[in-house]
Amino acid sequence: MSQGIFISKALAVATAVVTLSAVGSVIAMITLFQIQIDLRPPVPPPTPPLTTPEATGPPPNLRLPTNLVPEEYKVFLQPYLYVEVTNVTNQTFAFSGNSTVKFHCVKATSRIFVHCKDLNVTAMQVTDVNGTVLRIKEKTFLDDGSNFLEIVLRERMKAPGTYSLYTAFEGEMLDDLAGLYVSQYQENEDEKRFMVASQMQPTDARKVFPCFDEPAMKAVFHITIIHRAGTTALSNSKATGSPITEEIDGETWYITEFHPTKKMSTYLLAFVVCTFDPKETTYLRTAIRTWARPEAIEAGHADYAQAITGDILAAYEKVFQINYPLSKLDQIALPDFAAGAMENWGLITYRETALLYEEGVSSTFNQQWIATVIAHELAHQWFGNLVTMKWWNDLWLNEGFATYISYLGVDKANPTWNTKDLMVLNDIQSVFQVDALATSHPLSSREEDVQTPAEIGQLFDSITYSKGAAVLRMLSDYISDDVFIEGLRTYLKAHEYGNADYKDLWSHLQQAVDSNQGRQKVAEVMKTWTEQMGYPVITINTTTGTVAQQHFLLNQTSHYKVMKTGGKVEKEPDLLTVKGPVSKTIYKAQGDDWILANVNCTGYFRVNYNPENWQRLLQQLNDSHSDIPLINRGQLIDDAFNLARAKYINVTLALNTTKYLSNDVEYIPWESALRNLDYFILMFDRSEVYGPMKAYLRNQVTPLYDYFENDTLSSTVPTSYTAQHSQINAISVACSNDLPKCTEMVKRVFAEWIDDPVNNTIHPNLRSAIYCNGIATAGEEEWEIVWQRYQDATIATEKDKLRYALSCSKDIWILSRYLSYTLDPDKIRKMDAVSTINYIARNVAGQSLAWDFVQSQWSYISEEYGGGIMSLGSLIDGVTQRFSTEFELQQLRQFQKEHPEDTLSSGTRALQQAIERTQANIKWVKENKQTVLDWFRGQPAESQGL
Repeated sequence: MSQGIFISKALAVATAVVTLSAVGSVIAMITLFQIQIDLRPPVPPPTPPLTTPEATGPPPNLRLPTNLVPEEYKVFLQPYLYVEVTNVTNQTFAFSGNSTVKFHCVKATSRIFVHCKDLNVTAMQVTDVNGTVLRIKEKTFLDDGSNFLEIVLRERMKAPGTYSLYTAFEGEMLDDLAGLYVSQYQENEDEKRFMVASQMQPTDARKVFPCFDEPAMKAVFHITIIHRAGTTALSNSKATGSPITEEIDGETWYITEFHPTKKMSTYLLAFVVCTFDPKETTYLRTAIRTWARPEAIEAGHADYAQAITGDILAAYEKVFQINYPLSKLDQIALPDFAAGAMENWGLITYRETALLYEEGVSSTFNQQWIATVIAHELAHQWFGNLVTMKWWNDLWLNEGFATYISYLGVDKANPTWNTKDLMVLNDIQSVFQVDALATSHPLSSREEDVQTPAEIGQLFDSITYSKGAAVLRMLSDYISDDVFIEGLRTYLKAHEYGNADYKDLWSHLQQAVDSNQGRQKVAEVMKTWTEQMGYPVITINTTTGTVAQQHFLLNQTSHYKVMKTGGKVEKEPDLLTVKGPVSKTIYKAQGDDWILANVNCTGYFRVNYNPENWQRLLQQLNDSHSDIPLINRGQLIDDAFNLARAKYINVTLALNTTKYLSNDVEYIPWESALRNLDYFILMFDRSEVYGPMKAYLRNQVTPLYDYFENDTLSSTVPTSYTAQHSQINAISVACSNDLPKCTEMVKRVFAEWIDDPVNNTIHPNLRSAIYCNGIATAGEEEWEIVWQRYQDATIATEKDKLRYALSCSKDIWILSRYLSYTLDPDKIRKMDAVSTINYIARNVAGQSLAWDFVQSQWSYISEEYGGGIMSLGSLIDGVTQRFSTEFELQQLRQFQKEHPEDTLSSGTRALQQAIERTQANIKWVKENKQTVLDWFRGQPAESQGL
């Protein structure tokens, strides 16, 4: 899309409708704020010719020049939207405003570059510190992907000097969930409402007002919002008082002025205009308010979030020894929101599913997710908001830290969940899959490789979040948790209200190591983990005592070892600075002992062993699996399957790690196995391998299903959080693999719910699994009933369960129609469209339908969702998971040929990864299909499970 001054057709119509109101508003704003832009400015005397030639043209890259540094903004915004629409209301999505940014000139120049996108700039003025107007020679919107507005002055600004840029502008609020946007929702079941919300990260503040839209260009913001009477305006800071009432063109408007913000980045700004209600409490110095639809607040759906926020905030203040720096913290549940949540300083925005909880309807997993998201966003108030990465290439300093620290916060919210152990499943094992691809990327990319909005958007992925967290966990274990926290405290204090890069972090951690007489060299050890992609596989020969490393993808030169020998745990630093093999006595097994490395999976690497040690570990699992630590039972399974895919070991050895599971009921090893066996399902559920594989899974899961059967039949759940996860796995695996007692249970319970929805006896934890398996065996009538219940549901967590279940149908025509619903926001909200398509693609009956749909609708999808963080990438990833044939590979290559990077946007890397993954899948299936078929056929006869 070309950049420049333009007005879309929709905006032209909207502008025509509100012309009189807009004119009156501008007059009122001039009167209120003494902005005299209509007066002819005085002309200063001519300046002498410049003696030093100045560079002309745009900057050499897409970054702002550093000769101008913003100090503060004064921003006035007036959205014209009506929150309620009647038959006589002319709704409009236009907004107008003005901004004055005061900046320092640190190097003499006659050019000003600011970001500006999709705005109609109607006035502009540059003044010096004395109010003298500098003449503008020309202004240009650069059409180079930079979103730059270039202003050329007739005279040069002096350095050092302080100047101000005033702009007046008009824009349009779309439903694209980016910048300043419109959200529509239902109140009291059938009353249509509208609201204004914002999402600036990463590069959309420029869509709201002209600004220096880079994270290091921090400033103080003075915000004033002019909004319709009867509405509430929220921003990052507290309001200075009650709204001022003003009559403008016969209509009553509110003017809400906010206290100045702390010095902060533009991407953390937030604006909301709504008729929501708050749940309010005070934690020490901080007023905490949780906002949502009035009926949700009245029903108590915000109570849980409100209850845990203060506790998590207190935990972080204690750990970081820096108080939350603002006087208020608003959290708001938005009906439409692209991400899960956004850490805007003082006004955190969430999806409803990430903030609202209803006892008896929301599951324990919904509750844990809410705690996790809140903990993540509150961690950002220090890591990201107080101290911000210098540039987006170090985004992991924000997101990796928030992910890692959030486990501490969740543990504070509910210690019984023991979620710290789940990090291995949620983050480490999952990101290993992506980081084993040649199309992965380093944690810290080069600055020059991250410039365009699309390149920035692609960094919001599992490498940034999960690998960042995993590497920090490894480093904390390596230098000790206490030393790690000590280093974090000095890092935060030294860079508060400023910016930092990963080298600054290493420096402070090294200071902490040195002050505690440690010998670890932080920067030296961590260099390859952050600057290179991929991870190593460590191979230990327990017969000879040799250890070696190979690059699972790229070069790594260090690792941290934790080892268990027989029943004894040893933990010590062990740097392997060469590829090896290197002989070390600690790796040599005595007699028939086995050796287990990387206890509790603290190291970010995989471990391989000589065949004899593998067999001893398998024998130990079969004889007494509890002698191997819980996390490592999952790690052994995950490592074995992935080492087999990389051809380090035989695929039969990997499959053999699952045999003992008929005697284990713990969640972590079962979940590790199911995730890896899911790959086999994706590769073989369209082939003759699938039958014997289902029989094996049915046999293995029967003891697990029996273990939880009493709870399941009585619609109750076990006390342990991880056992609740295991119960869901038991139902899902048993029913999807046709265990008779499971399928009969689901049919009965599902039918009861269809007939009597008011008295829903299905425990909230079990609903997703039962709804899905019920739909899978039901017909059109039941699907239509569930679809209607989805439309009528007012609780977001229940709505999500129903939306997922609808994708489980085996009727192709129903799935095809469901796909078409994703193009209609009145049926499937835009924020849910991508995940709905991916749900359908996970269903073997819907996979080809989903891929064909994405191909045929790509132009629309890329236009509507191209700006959303991760959306296009997750969509391409989701609909291509099963690809394992030459035909599918050719389809991907053709798709890549037909859609250059500018139309793929944030999906560019995901498409490259899909092609690489498909190539690997083709090869793997060809080499392993017969072996896998023979293995499954050779397993003992299944029990009937009756």
